[in-house]
Amino acid sequence: MPRYVAFLRAVNVGKRQLSMAQAREVLESDGFDGVESHIQSGNLLVSTPLRSHTKVEAAISGRLSDHAGFEIVTMVRTPRQLARLVEEVDGIPPALPDEASRYVSFCLTEPTGERAAALEAWEAPGERAKVMGHDVLMELSVPFHKVTLTGVRIERILGVPGTARNLTVVRALAQKWGDR
Repeated sequence: MPRYVAFLRAVNVGKRQLSMAQAREVLESDGFDGVESHIQSGNLLVSTPLRSHTKVEAAISGRLSDHAGFEIVTMVRTPRQLARLVEEVDGIPPALPDEASRYVSFCLTEPTGERAAALEAWEAPGERAKVMGHDVLMELSVPFHKVTLTGVRIERILGVPGTARNLTVVRALAQKWGDR
């Protein structure tokens, strides 16, 4: 049965609370198998007979949104896609000094070439972005609370919803779920 890594956007932020235990229970009761979670920031592994990314995203989003009472946008990647993404990111030399942090923003759909170029042209000291298909590699060498290339701004520039994870978390997920 196909497996997917699901990234939930904007859960466990402010009043938008959904425990991963609840998410697992809801999805398992809705026909998903082998549901696992990693930390509390909306990272799930699911198995389902659904074979379309779009259908899996819609099913998870719809069920969890109904349960939580607020919209939960979900982006999915296969474990293989996640492992390949980490390999690709690791092959990209840093654009900023060594102390820069790396993040990946997972986008719901692939942005157009024009919008991707606009994001890659972003000019702010200590902030860089590179679009990689459906995903965005961000490098930040400024303190996080001073970043101007926020998730909201990336969504506005690209015109698609997304959710970001620290590369350390993405790497951990690829190692944990990518080789099964």
